Amino acid sequence: MDQRLSLVTLGVRDMNRARTFYESLGWKAWKESNEHICFFQTGGMVIGLYPLSNLLADQGRPEAAPNAGGITLGINVVAREDVDREMTQVLEKGATLLTPPADTPWGGRTAYFADLDGHPWEITWAPMFPLGANGALILP
Repeated sequence: MDQRLSLVTLGVRDMNRARTFYESLGWKAWKESNEHICFFQTGGMVIGLYPLSNLLADQGRPEAAPNAGGITLGINVVAREDVDREMTQVLEKGATLLTPPADTPWGGRTAYFADLDGHPWEITWAPMFPLGANGALILP
């Protein structure tokens, strides 16, 4: 199996609200997106939005409660100050602050927020992991 993360699908309670949130961040939805599924190309991978009840049914767990804390989606940024700027932007769009931007013991800077459906995201500047010209995370 190739070592890659290609698609993260987020189960959302309100497709229109979720799509509007991500588009307000400047993300462009795939032209075939609709009220049932929405995809965003994000560098070398894709983020999908899908109704939570459908996602749970697809997983064979139609009665399961969502576990929004079971995954962290990461956004790496180019510069230290980008962590604060990006966090300010997502909070202005309706995200919930989980942890404020702070310097880390390993020399980076990080912060956490939850999107409109409670999915946790991390914004990180990690000087030891430079980003490629196309925004891809480059592991040394």
